Amino acid sequence: MISQCFCNTTLYVFIIYPIDDVKSPRAVVNPDISKIRNIGIMAHIDAGKTTTTERMLYYSGYTRALGGVGMSRERGITIQSAAVTFDWKKHRINLIDTPGHVDFTLEVERALRVLDGAVAVFDASAGVEAQTLTVWRQAEKHHVPCICFLNKMDKPGASLHFSIESIKKKLKANPVLLQIPIGSGKSFTGLIDLITNQQMTWRVKSRAEDGRVFETKSLSQSDDPELLQDAMEARAALIEQVADLDDEFAELLLGVYGENFDAVPPAKLQEAVRRVTLARKGVPVLCGSSLRNKGVQPLLDAITAYLPAPNERHHDLVRWYQDDLCALAFKVVHDKQRGPLVFVRIYSGTMKPQSAVLNINRNNTERMSRLLLPFADQHVEIPSLTAGNIALCVGLKQTVTGDTIVSSKASAVAAVRRAQNEKEGERKRGGEQASLVLAGVEVPEPVFFCSIEPPTMSRQAELENALTCLQREDPSLKVRVDSDSGQTILCGMGELHIEILHDRIRREYGIETHLGPLQVAYRETILQSMATTDTLDRTVGERRHMVTVSVAVCPIMDSSSSSLTSCEITYDEEVEEQLSPDVRDAVENGVNSSYLQGPLLGYPVQGVSTMIQSVSMEPGTSLAMLSACVSRCMLKALRQAGGQVLEPVMSLEVTVGEEHLSSVLGDLAQRRGAIRDIQSRHDSKVLLATAPLAEMMGYSTALRTLTSGNATFSLQLDIYEAMNPQHQNALRRNQVFLYA
Repeated sequence: MISQCFCNTTLYVFIIYPIDDVKSPRAVVNPDISKIRNIGIMAHIDAGKTTTTERMLYYSGYTRALGGVGMSRERGITIQSAAVTFDWKKHRINLIDTPGHVDFTLEVERALRVLDGAVAVFDASAGVEAQTLTVWRQAEKHHVPCICFLNKMDKPGASLHFSIESIKKKLKANPVLLQIPIGSGKSFTGLIDLITNQQMTWRVKSRAEDGRVFETKSLSQSDDPELLQDAMEARAALIEQVADLDDEFAELLLGVYGENFDAVPPAKLQEAVRRVTLARKGVPVLCGSSLRNKGVQPLLDAITAYLPAPNERHHDLVRWYQDDLCALAFKVVHDKQRGPLVFVRIYSGTMKPQSAVLNINRNNTERMSRLLLPFADQHVEIPSLTAGNIALCVGLKQTVTGDTIVSSKASAVAAVRRAQNEKEGERKRGGEQASLVLAGVEVPEPVFFCSIEPPTMSRQAELENALTCLQREDPSLKVRVDSDSGQTILCGMGELHIEILHDRIRREYGIETHLGPLQVAYRETILQSMATTDTLDRTVGERRHMVTVSVAVCPIMDSSSSSLTSCEITYDEEVEEQLSPDVRDAVENGVNSSYLQGPLLGYPVQGVSTMIQSVSMEPGTSLAMLSACVSRCMLKALRQAGGQVLEPVMSLEVTVGEEHLSSVLGDLAQRRGAIRDIQSRHDSKVLLATAPLAEMMGYSTALRTLTSGNATFSLQLDIYEAMNPQHQNALRRNQVFLYA
């Protein structure tokens, strides 16, 4: 509903959304693919992601009250990607709100894998923070176009200039400013849209007002000359910047509007900004305050205007599968009534309930009983869903995160034929499976582990079932049984990650488990290259097994990388040609088994390249004996190459008042921290440092005590670094059990 009034020839448009018109997705189950936007909201912890999601749902008419959508509100963070679907101005938006805490980076990773665009939310008083940088890199890896939302413009110290410079310097991005704020801090009242030259003002008289009503008027009628001047300069800079980034717009500007750039129609400028965004040459920047209900509606407009539709993102499989079903399972959750619910992104074809689908990764057929649409905090059953959408499937009991789902083997074979026709020169060996399967989610290695025990042995089976379900939901959770102690070991991404899992086992499965001491997941590598030969000669019954193996190992640890370098296996050319596939598998099994426990302290081996130089087997020698000989030869080579323990080192950012800076610095020195930089941010100091993960356990409590709660910090894995001999010996003495 729009009401208008005229006063002194100034046009005021008050935009009012009917408060009781709560919509239903049944109205438009399958919109046109060009009207779909699959987007994610990503940012640093506490930048306002979940609040922004709630406001979007409220203003679009899918919820009646503000608040209540985000998961795990008692912790103040979103710990799982909450998928919601809603409509905005004839567009279908599938939105995933992701956590900003470093322990849940995998949630962000698997969300970005299936999204077409992303909204990066920033705290306007802090700019780019540690986890913002991490999620931005993840978005870049998947070539996801982004727009930026400078949230919390109402906070003291909020700065448009500071945030823009932070995006340029830290993200190495090209911000395209589409709005400028009217006022800042408590005086923040609205925005100026530089595309349309309009002023939007939220006249909030009390906190009870929900921001549905805001005033829009032409900027040319503004009574504030300074504001008008700022807007004119900002729009001129925007036009010039877009012309530099988009050739089509530059030609239009010079040809038609050469004498008056200000005469460029808003529609032409908007089209050019869209092309720049989709080409990832620039990122549109908007601002507002979600908590104060300002600027969210223009953000929704920007999502539909600038982020891509599914058919504007080019996936090979869409071309190869054509109208046949092809979907990626990117998340699994367990529901007590329905069983496992699988979130899928449909890339091509149509998905229907009561149909059989083929899981290519597992090579098995499953029947999907029901198809659901994630509708805010409830699920609505639907009869079908087409390409470009995100859905929930019930009945896929074997499917896990990263699996590719197609309609049948026949459709997969047809897709392979199309792919091979397209790439005739490509080697066919291994090509079929690679062409058929969508790239799954990369799962990082856990950095923490601890033992977990049920209250009584009679509940061990229940605990194992709970852990199996949780592993299907969360691939970053690893569970193993220690070979020496027989304990069940829980491996996760951080203290909070393991704490959340512990709470979920208690709340969802009713098991009061006991966690052992939290341990750091160290690794081992070698110091030098080494070549060895070993012979195994055994007689079992009347059969003689004799094999001689020569291997060479060398270190390949990349010290500049924040991730561990995987071990690799290569062969001498002559040896590779002589070995059959079965023998190669046996050799590689032997090498991989030697990587599980390093020769120094028994931690997994990383960053080692192994070359198989020769394999000589007597006739009748079993493959098991070959694997055993390779493993023994590898252990000998690793011992002779000299071992080195690697410890995870974290990148740390602490924001603290100047009066507490010396206390924080002293505490970090005791934790083997290395200070990289100390920056000023308004009235606070930002401390950038690195410190071993083992020394940072319990840091949140310690920092709160040191600063009386007046400090914030963030951690993320920076690098695996060689541990000095003194601490390595201390680790040997204090080792509780081996991480195998």
